[in-house]
Amino acid sequence: MTQPLKIRIASHTTAGIKSINEDAAACELPADEFLLASKGVMALVADGVSSAEAGKEASETAVSRFVEEYYNTPDTWSVARAGEKILSTLNLRLYRKSHEFVTSTKGYLCTFSAVIVKSRTAHFFHVGDSRIFLFRRSADGPTLKQLTRDHAVMMGGDKPTLTRALGMDNRLNIDYGTAALKPGDMLLVTSDGVHDFLAEDAITTALLSGQKAQALVASLCARAEAAGSDDNISASLLIVDSLPEESLEDYHAKLTRLPFPPDLEPGEKLDGYRIDNPLFASARSQLYQVTDEVTGASYVMKTPSRNYEDDASYIDRFIQEEWIGKRIHSERVVKVVSAGRQKNFLYYLMEFVPGIGLDKWIAEHTPPSPKRAFALIKDIAEGLRAFHDNETVHQDLRPANIIVTPDERAVIVDFGSVYVAGVAEQQRPIVHDAALGTASYSDPLYIMGSNPGVQGDVYALATIAYEMFTGHLPYGDQIEECRTAFDYSRLRYRDAAMFNPVVPIWFDAALKKGTAFELSERYRTVDELLLDLQSPNPLFLQDEPVTASDASSLAFWKILSGFWFLTLLLVIYLFSQVR
Repeated sequence: MTQPLKIRIASHTTAGIKSINEDAAACELPADEFLLASKGVMALVADGVSSAEAGKEASETAVSRFVEEYYNTPDTWSVARAGEKILSTLNLRLYRKSHEFVTSTKGYLCTFSAVIVKSRTAHFFHVGDSRIFLFRRSADGPTLKQLTRDHAVMMGGDKPTLTRALGMDNRLNIDYGTAALKPGDMLLVTSDGVHDFLAEDAITTALLSGQKAQALVASLCARAEAAGSDDNISASLLIVDSLPEESLEDYHAKLTRLPFPPDLEPGEKLDGYRIDNPLFASARSQLYQVTDEVTGASYVMKTPSRNYEDDASYIDRFIQEEWIGKRIHSERVVKVVSAGRQKNFLYYLMEFVPGIGLDKWIAEHTPPSPKRAFALIKDIAEGLRAFHDNETVHQDLRPANIIVTPDERAVIVDFGSVYVAGVAEQQRPIVHDAALGTASYSDPLYIMGSNPGVQGDVYALATIAYEMFTGHLPYGDQIEECRTAFDYSRLRYRDAAMFNPVVPIWFDAALKKGTAFELSERYRTVDELLLDLQSPNPLFLQDEPVTASDASSLAFWKILSGFWFLTLLLVIYLFSQVR
């Protein structure tokens, strides 16, 4: 049977002996099953800095906004990215409000500690001197482990001084970490009004009391007050009853509730869609152009290959394709369309993008007009940026997966090998194979079993750009046969000018850097690659011979390099010769 994530939650906050409570505490357990799986359960505490005029407002804002915004972040984002993005924004908001005050001792300052349980892992974010504890029972007895460290130092006086807090600086330095969980674990978040007055033994005793969650945190806070706490007192608690764990059989059964469609022929119908034209077929999938008989709209239907009806990993990937496609929003990426009716078979629909594959476009336009080719490269980069903004890596970018429309715009049309950070954090009993990319365009690190992240897509884009301008691959066709680091070490980059003499040295140097095998030598993002392709990097500028071949291509490169003084003089000279 499938084992769900089951957690009990509770939080309690009180002013204690003070007249105002500047603490804020909360827990959140989504009722929606999808949110529970994709975002998890959280507990958090924020402690407003007493010496700040708006500590109460700061802590309440931090807690309420974090809860609200976290569950509204894209579900493709990892916990780390979602939390850090929200907290960076919150910090800057509080910092700016703090500087509305004349005196530096007043402002919107608070500590912040939050723990999020997603799948079988606890993720924690921490700044200040609140604390997060992990309590666990074992055969050797119960243990209470502090997961965070205090950001405070003694500088004279009775109480330590905070060195970090939300709203203290315009840039936030926050601690992030993870911990593997077991059923029965408890995660406790406390303000200093609790842990400064209760020793860990006393906290352990309270957690062993067997009380219900809400009574337990209230009792813990009462114990702190009885122990002489002179501060606001807050605690939030998560009690892990069970963690998600599925047997292979259960998981496979869930994925295969829908049968694979049969091979389809023009004129046949499936779930109200008429098959108009087979577009593509391989050992892994089929594509058909179809018409919705209700609306008349034209779509592309992707169906799984019946060769994989018993392959749980394949089925999982296929289902993931549709899920990811619905969350990538860009004019340069094909749109995945909701069926709007009950499915009786496993497939998904995409918008129909007219045009030809980039592989055919390259074959018909070698060498291409540089202006037209570079416009397509920019489109592809824009599509990749939409993936990367959602913490998704394509992993199989190649000309056959890109359509060039009749007005010469590029659209990425495949999701089959994508890696999603948010999905990777979820516990799954099925381990996917390594990236399924094509050796000619895939980062060699994929072939050798590593994951280069977004830099893998940088490599693919640079390889495609090289092929567009030369009609060849940067390392030759031998790269298809490489399988080991030694194999790749024998390859040498071939200068693009060998095949297209109008390619400038600086442009070729950018392509070489983009296709470097070592990640440390490669561009980190597609934006970095694009910048050096459209504006000469001074580090790449060298003397290069000027030829009169292909005047229109040469003019493009001179315009692109025009702001560089020496090239500008050359352009002026050429124009003067025309006169």
